[in-house]
Amino acid sequence: MAFLSSLYSPFSTWVQSNRNLGIYIDTDLVMRTHVHKTVSKCFAVLRQLRQIRHSVPTETLQTLVIAVVLSRLYYGNAMLVVLPAYLICRLQSVMNASARMIHRLRSSNHITDALVNLHWLRIPERIQFKVAVLVYNVLHGLAPQYLGPLTHVSNLHSG
Repeated sequence: MAFLSSLYSPFSTWVQSNRNLGIYIDTDLVMRTHVHKTVSKCFAVLRQLRQIRHSVPTETLQTLVIAVVLSRLYYGNAMLVVLPAYLICRLQSVMNASARMIHRLRSSNHITDALVNLHWLRIPERIQFKVAVLVYNVLHGLAPQYLGPLTHVSNLHSG
C-alpha cells in the first residue's frame, strides 16, 4: 500500500504527467500540465506576433493567429470536456488576448463583439462543438471504425 501512495504523492520522484500525441496527461487526469504548457506556448507566440502586427495587414495577422495560436489551442480539445472552470478561463484568456491583438483593443474593452466579429466560439462552446461533431461522425459511420463499438445509442421514452 505504501508503494501505491508514493506513486500519486505530489512529492514523489515519479512522473507527474506524460505526453502522448502532444497532449499532456496528469496523474490525476485534470490536465493542468496540458493547459499550462499550451497557454505559455500560445502567449509566447502572441508576444512574437505583437512585434510584427503593425507591419502586416489585419487579415494577415488574423490568419497567422488562427494558424499558429488557435490551432495549438484547439488541438486535442475533445480531451478537455470535463475541465475545471479555472483551467477553461486560462485557455479563454489566450483567445481573448488574440482577439484583442487582432482588433487592437485594450484590456479594458469588452471582448464579446470582437469574438463575434471573428466568428470564434468561446472555449467551452468549441469543446462541445468538437465532441458533438465527433459523435455525429461516429453515429453516421464517418469516423474511424474503432470508435463505433465505444458508442451506444439509447432509446429514451418520455413519460
